[in-house]
Amino acid sequence: MKKKKEREEYWKSKELVFLVLYAIVFYAFIIHRSLQLSLDHESELYALRPGWLLPPRLNDASDAQWRNFRANLPILTLVFSLFALLANSLRALFALKAKGMSFAWLLLSLAYLSYLHGACILFILSIASLNFLLVKMLAQTKYFSPVLWLFNIFFLLCNRVYEGYSFSIFGQQLAYLDNYRGTFRWHICFNFVILRMISFGYDYHWAHQDPLFDQQKHIQRCHTCKSGKTCYRLLQERSVQKEKFSFSIYIAYLVYAPVYIAGPIISFNAFVSQLDTPQNNYTVKDISWYGSRWLISFSLMELMTHLFRYNAFAISRLWKLLSPMDIFIIGYGVLNFMWLKFSLIWRYFRFWSLICGIEAPENMPKCINNCCNLESFWKNWHASYNKWLVRYMYIPLGGYQRKLLNIWVIFTFVAIWHDLEWKLLSWAWLTCLFFIPEMVVKSAANTLQVESAFGEFLLREISAAGGAITITCLMVANLVGYVIGPSGINWLFSQFLSRQGLPVMGGMFITFYVGTKLMFHIDEAMQRKH
Repeated sequence: MKKKKEREEYWKSKELVFLVLYAIVFYAFIIHRSLQLSLDHESELYALRPGWLLPPRLNDASDAQWRNFRANLPILTLVFSLFALLANSLRALFALKAKGMSFAWLLLSLAYLSYLHGACILFILSIASLNFLLVKMLAQTKYFSPVLWLFNIFFLLCNRVYEGYSFSIFGQQLAYLDNYRGTFRWHICFNFVILRMISFGYDYHWAHQDPLFDQQKHIQRCHTCKSGKTCYRLLQERSVQKEKFSFSIYIAYLVYAPVYIAGPIISFNAFVSQLDTPQNNYTVKDISWYGSRWLISFSLMELMTHLFRYNAFAISRLWKLLSPMDIFIIGYGVLNFMWLKFSLIWRYFRFWSLICGIEAPENMPKCINNCCNLESFWKNWHASYNKWLVRYMYIPLGGYQRKLLNIWVIFTFVAIWHDLEWKLLSWAWLTCLFFIPEMVVKSAANTLQVESAFGEFLLREISAAGGAITITCLMVANLVGYVIGPSGINWLFSQFLSRQGLPVMGGMFITFYVGTKLMFHIDEAMQRKH
């Protein structure tokens, strides 16, 4: 038995050497070809601006979201530094608990929102107040869930259709307020407020029921809680006193400045728990290291946008003129750019929230290149949203017993929540279609009892092949949703199923197969470490 294990470890180590060498060659080729493409087409690409990290080269500023975030970083940093100093000083000087801290954050956050949205803050407070009344009146009735969802989806759609409304709709005497709409469209941020309103509603609704969460059993099993810290699940699941569901704490939760614009999303229970007792999972040293890692990642993004033009290719639609190999490189680059962009934005706001004593979930706990199945990908891409969807949609809809039906409802909501666009609905439904075979294969694999070494080897190889297919499906779904749109599906397939495209498809599959096996080694190393 021991010799058998040693032999397996020997071959796995040999395999790992080959996989790492393949990965090095693959990324060397990707970097070289990306640089060449960027230089060859520089004059044809849109939204390239003079750079400041590498002055001789232009910077890819084609992504509006990243461009605006990057431009506003100095003012955001100044504002949040001031907010953190004021909030922490008030907490320390007056020993403020939940109610006191809610008033402190309410004043700071409303000042912040007044700058962002101007007079449109009235729309936010009006809808939020209606939601509060609805929750308080119906929380203990059987109509609560459908009414809460209908109310919030109604405003989610209306806010988009009417582009945040005009004050003149409510009377010409209010029309002058349209001249004071602030610097940022309120209805874009309000998508996150809707998630918080639903969280408040359900947490209040469940506070009136017998708790299903066994706190003692969780603490015995959870490594974080056993170490004297408090994990996010415990903060979210344990009961909160009913007096904490007050109007002032509710509004403070909805407009909490550090995570107001982009998240991460935090549940009402978890937020309130940390108003009383600030988070203790991250020391000052940990937060400093978190900020330092963010600066390193930001430098990497600057290097990426100065050297490579992935997003500019997508915006300029030049990818239609490229070969299948170059289309793959640009598509792969766009997805990595998106991952790094969102990772930087979310971690920036989470960093400030940690300084202020509120721990929000990490949105990108895993690199995009270390996810080989759809379930793993969606648990680690916008992870706080995934936690929200599981708690407030997936479980109330029936959980695992109705998983096949639930994913269609959930991903349709996710698409509508992002924006009212057909390409996002196409992305959502494509993702659901790709989920079905994965669920079937996983179910079949769980019933298999593999005992022989050959059986384990075969299962590992099949899993790696399945991972390669899944990664390909993920690329297609995300390119349809965020780059080419549903109208480009036929064109994409025609390119890769052509005589020139088929070898590229084969190379993609082999590369993703190798990547999946490398992920297996990483997961095994992490398991040994823990």
